[in-house]
Amino acid sequence: MTWDGHLPASREYRRILVGLGAAGIATFAQLYSPQGLLPTLARGLHVSPADAALSVSLATLGVALAVLPWSWVADRVGRLRAMQVAVVASTVLGVLVALAPGIEVLLALRLVEGMALGGLPALAVTYLHEEVHHRHTAAAAAAYISGTTIGGAAGRLIAGPLAGLFGWRPALLTVAVVCGVASVVFLRLMPRARGYRPTAASARTVVDGIRASLRDPGLVALYAQGALLMGGFVAVYNYLAFRLEGPGFALPATVGSLIFAAYAAGTVSSRLTGRWVPRLGRRRVLVAGTAAMVAGTLLTLSSALVLVVAGLLVLTAGFFAAHATASAWVGARATTGRAQATALYNVAYYSGSALVGWVLGYAWSGPGWVGVVGAVVALALGALVVGLAVLPTGRPEPRRAHRRGLALRG
Repeated sequence: MTWDGHLPASREYRRILVGLGAAGIATFAQLYSPQGLLPTLARGLHVSPADAALSVSLATLGVALAVLPWSWVADRVGRLRAMQVAVVASTVLGVLVALAPGIEVLLALRLVEGMALGGLPALAVTYLHEEVHHRHTAAAAAAYISGTTIGGAAGRLIAGPLAGLFGWRPALLTVAVVCGVASVVFLRLMPRARGYRPTAASARTVVDGIRASLRDPGLVALYAQGALLMGGFVAVYNYLAFRLEGPGFALPATVGSLIFAAYAAGTVSSRLTGRWVPRLGRRRVLVAGTAAMVAGTLLTLSSALVLVVAGLLVLTAGFFAAHATASAWVGARATTGRAQATALYNVAYYSGSALVGWVLGYAWSGPGWVGVVGAVVALALGALVVGLAVLPTGRPEPRRAHRRGLALRG
């Protein structure tokens, strides 16, 4: 009997969404929690802002290095089993990071932690395409992305204020404990995989999947979206806290770190993307999200705190709408080597985060916030040009088909 995937009315579908949401919290809270305390970390370890940002960049570099190996492992042991191993290993490493004796050990552990964390983003979207009915993968992927935004925000919002009160070690240890609880929820809820049987995948299979993906101009354009947009997005969050705690605003660390509450805008927009894409088409949503990102970034140039916060909200909403669209588009477009295609998107996405998030620290130390904003806008406009030039226009779903999809969603 052919497996068509779980429908929204099923208990398993709901368990998948809640379980992957918990895994997203466990993964992304750990991955980005140091971003919420970068000024405190820089002062405590007597390093520059760019060097402090390496605690984020090296972890995301670890993710970029690991996603392709994780896709190979998943072909052999199954997507779900690979994600389970990744979540448990990263939770243990999160505790070790909090206990690191100095910056060198901390950065080394963050690299390894990122490699463990790479198992979830490398496989989650592929897993959804195999376990959820094809009409609902966009909505399911958007729900998963919203879980990652909650995790990213939670890690930063827990770590930042606690670091201001008690120091960076207790802050990171608290995040590790929260991630441990979320990992248990993931392990307990996820139903048995039915859409994929592990195979003895060879290295040649992986290489062939990579080659097929890189020969598709549309997939390469989507990889560019991930790299350019994510790089600019992470850079804004890396260095805006330094600006807010500096002479212009002089906010205390416990208050400045609350900027990460703006991630709520990404949680909302990534969920809404699942509704927008069938109505408007993928390219229109991607373009609109990127344009919003540019507008929001420019707003942060203001000297009025309320406008900076508004800009951050618009930037975050736009980025996550674009990211949710692009990541789901990769899985839908790849006809062969889907695991490798989605893994390559993550390679580009996290490589952009690692490289741009670190390099723009020198823009902050030089021209200042104007330099950071100029670079981020240039990256977003570059992504926009590539998307308009290469990606197909596509058509929204016919109204009748869209209504049928809504009826299936219950």
